[in-house]
Amino acid sequence: MSQVTIPKFPAVKQSLHTELKKRVQQYFDERGISSTGNPKLFTKAIIMVIAFITVYLHLILLTPVWYLAIFECIILGGLVAAIGFNVMHDGSHGSFSHNKWLNRVAASSISMLGANHFMWNMKHNMIHHSFTNVDGVDDDIEVGILMRMAPTQKHYKVHKFQHLYFWILYMLLYVFWIFFADYKKYFSRKIGNVPLKKMSWNDHVEFWGVKLYHAAVFIVLPILTVGWLYWMIGFIIMSFFAGFVLSIVFQLAHTVEHTEFPIADIETNKLPDEFAAHQIKTTANFATRNKLVSWLVGGLNFQIEHHLFPKISHVHYPAISEIVRNVCREYQLQYIEYPTMRKAVVAHVRFLRQMGRPE
Repeated sequence: MSQVTIPKFPAVKQSLHTELKKRVQQYFDERGISSTGNPKLFTKAIIMVIAFITVYLHLILLTPVWYLAIFECIILGGLVAAIGFNVMHDGSHGSFSHNKWLNRVAASSISMLGANHFMWNMKHNMIHHSFTNVDGVDDDIEVGILMRMAPTQKHYKVHKFQHLYFWILYMLLYVFWIFFADYKKYFSRKIGNVPLKKMSWNDHVEFWGVKLYHAAVFIVLPILTVGWLYWMIGFIIMSFFAGFVLSIVFQLAHTVEHTEFPIADIETNKLPDEFAAHQIKTTANFATRNKLVSWLVGGLNFQIEHHLFPKISHVHYPAISEIVRNVCREYQLQYIEYPTMRKAVVAHVRFLRQMGRPE
């Protein structure tokens, strides 16, 4: 496969992104607060990590009765996703704390879950956040031949049913990520069609160290303590639940009815809109008034704000969302938002059904 040509954003005289940054910075300056995390976020992070370790140890050391074990495996899967959303995600964007060391520690929590931070950083921070919903560049919409996630992707007959079977595929995300996707990126030196930046010696050591740790903690040790059959059942429950939660939250943010999938101009290789307008048109919010959802998903239901200001901690998104809404009205841009998670899921299913039809 030929190397992809990275598109560019057009230069504009009156930058929407500049205006947004000015108003949001004014919000922080007037209140004299930091744009990074606060004690509430640090407390939540500690609670989630302690809960993860506690549930894990209880499962493998005390081997609870089967129905309690199943419940705890579901909880463990939920904690895998929650730590990814709340701790790792902010840390990898440098928004968890103003302290770089704490950001690194938070970002490294992805290692505790078995994934590689180097691959995530390039896939998510560098590619997805820059070229959201751009087919051929954004690896998040490259699911494989079983799913058609953009109008420009090739249609197959099986896609007619993708709005029915996507639930199963989404459950496989975590297993696929840990046991296949990271290795594919590592050995192919590519993320999708985008060449992987050069890895240092430390990056290589970290990659294999994390994989060995994950195999020891999540495979070998549980098999030794509870046996391979109980381990397999528990691991499937945990990883399938984590995979589905991770998948559905990220998909609700970009692959729904009203989001766009921009195409670069063939001659100039420039995208239709400047960076900020591009992010607003390709991203959607959901259930922003549901405090429990916001707490659990680390503010990723405020996905528009996150894509515009990834270096601002998610604890501030409810406040700055009003600023973004007002600017969108002024610039006559649609602020895509679904009032509940259920309606967002419906919009995603409708999108999949639409993509399942031949053009």
